[in-house]
Parts: sequence; C-alpha cells; structure tokens
Amino acid sequence: MRLYGVVGWKNAGKTGLMERLVTEITGRGFSVSTVKHAHHSFDVDHPGKDSHRHRVAGAREVLLASRNRFALMHELHDEDEPTLEMLLAKLSPVDLVLIEGYKRDTHAKVEAHRAVTGNPLIAPDDASIRAVASDTPLTLDKPVFDLNNTKEIADFILAEVGL
Repeated sequence: MRLYGVVGWKNAGKTGLMERLVTEITGRGFSVSTVKHAHHSFDVDHPGKDSHRHRVAGAREVLLASRNRFALMHELHDEDEPTLEMLLAKLSPVDLVLIEGYKRDTHAKVEAHRAVTGNPLIAPDDASIRAVASDTPLTLDKPVFDLNNTKEIADFILAEVGL
C-alpha cells in the first residue's frame, strides 16, 4: 500500500489539506483511504445508542453496520495504543492511504504550516518531511507549496508514491 502523510502543529491546516487532497486525488480516479491520529480520547459512539450500550456492557469490539457503511469500534482497555502499521493492516487495499498525524513515524510526509500559529517548522529537522505546504513564502532545502494549491501538492504526492 502506498502511504503519504500530512503533519504539522495544531491549527496548521492539516485537516483542511487532507480533505482537499482526498477530493483532488479521488477526482483523478484513484482510491484513497485516510488514517487520522488523535492525541486525545475520542468517541464515535453516543450514550443511549445500542452500540454504546454494548460497549459499556463490556464488549471488546462492536461492529455497527448498515447498507451504507460499517464501523468497528475496538476498546483497548489496558492494551497499548496500536501502531500505525497495525492499523494499516486493518484497511482494505486502495491506491493511496493519506495519514494525518503520526509525525514521528518514518513514512514520507508533507508539513502543513500557517504563520499565524507562531509554531516553528518541523521540516528542517525531519528527513521524512519531503515538502512544506505553507501560507507564507519560505526558503528551505525542500519544495515549498502554497498551502491552498491543492493541485500542485497532489501532483507532488502522486509523483512521490509513483501514481
């Protein structure tokens, strides 16, 4: 499976870039899946719903399915957080998996950067970051794209992964 990441500090524009890249790349006829790393506890389930009641009762996994989609919720309890590799093994085959977060993993990435956040760039000290998508001009030893130029960023990523 071909992988490419989007990383950056909070409010750097990662999610917006991911959304635009999925639209752009699927619009070119490629199949895309995404993985999003959350640093906090999250829930896709809601109190009072049957699936939530199953989880609260102690189910390790709850598979919620309809004719439109399914979602598998796995409670970790005292288990370690799964690695990116373990999670990728759960995905169906696609042309490209775009990964938001997991900045410490070694897959190739583009860094989203917005000057207003005041955060330093990650790219200068990380060889896995192959390019930066920024809302301000930068001088780096790697490609820099306008954060809103989704077509150019998609072209770069697709060339990087051989699609």
